[in-house]
Amino acid sequence: MSPTDATPHDSSHAASQDSSHAASQGDVALLTVRGLRKSFGTNEVLKSIDVTVGRGQVVALIGPSGSGKTTVLRSLNGLEVPDSGTVHFDGYAPVDFATKPGRRELVALRDRSAMVFQQFNLFPHRTVLENVIEGPVQVQKVPVAEATAAALKLLDRVGLADKRDAYPFELSGGQQQRVGIVRALAQGPDLLLFDEPTSSLDPELVGDVLEVIRELAAEGWTMVLVTHELQFAKHVADQVVFMDGGVVVEAGPPSEVLVNPQHERTRQFLHRLLDR
Repeated sequence: MSPTDATPHDSSHAASQDSSHAASQGDVALLTVRGLRKSFGTNEVLKSIDVTVGRGQVVALIGPSGSGKTTVLRSLNGLEVPDSGTVHFDGYAPVDFATKPGRRELVALRDRSAMVFQQFNLFPHRTVLENVIEGPVQVQKVPVAEATAAALKLLDRVGLADKRDAYPFELSGGQQQRVGIVRALAQGPDLLLFDEPTSSLDPELVGDVLEVIRELAAEGWTMVLVTHELQFAKHVADQVVFMDGGVVVEAGPPSEVLVNPQHERTRQFLHRLLDR
């Protein structure tokens, strides 16, 4: 499943993904986030978050529940509107949340990325195929025949071509999540966002979903994922960001953050998670 199979929204996408491995050391930033802040009432959940994602990089966000990981992810997609800070995709104008961006800016931001949700979020009254082509047809105005052909190719790639006419309730959790991944890919995004994509799955179904994500990483897709699968992050991520209390405590290659962390709070978190 190459990036070009997913009908990216401009020709530069495929070229950028082709050069992803040279860029994975951070010399070409696809996404730059600076000073991201967000409060819910008196609870400040993000306290000036800075993150840089190179083209073709996989960045894993880890940390305890309530640390702000999902809020960061949703802010990158415009599903959550931060109080301040900037989100800048290379080649596009930065979105400055301190100036209260309008709907047009948020829609443009949303068009740069696609989210794979923890709870799948498939339309229950629509078939697998209808779920996949919804975004391309309704939002991007891709002709139905073109969107259908691309969707079937992607479904076949993840072993679900025979489920095109099935409804979500007829699928296992792992199959639903693979449909969710295909739905994201069908939009041709620059950036894929995964919000704990395996946390709602039975243990025996986790492997199939992780294998799809592993293949996407190998093929050069740029991804940010929230995960508790530390061994997976160790082998797939280029960068690991440990968050706690709404701040980035530590960030760096997995060989540093997951194997030889410099901060005591990181060591405590890893010890508790790995000893469960």
